[in-house]
Amino acid sequence: MPQISNFYGIVIYMYINEHNPPHFHVEYQGYKATVTIENGIVTGCMPRRALNLIYEWLDLHKEELMTNWERLSNREAPLNIKPLE
Repeated sequence: MPQISNFYGIVIYMYINEHNPPHFHVEYQGYKATVTIENGIVTGCMPRRALNLIYEWLDLHKEELMTNWERLSNREAPLNIKPLE
């Protein structure tokens, strides 16, 4: 699974040929979740502090995430996205 970003121990992944809606996968200290790009709906379990950081990162990079979703849908490699600083 292609890793597209990593910050504060939070690792963001996107898979090729995934189902809609557009989303990404998150891992943090043994927790795993998926987050929709458009509205930030979380499926899975993630600590609140990590989730706040993920939402902050999502707000900054929605367009890049959608570009990666389209690239992966076309079987192209995703681009790395700048981590939260």
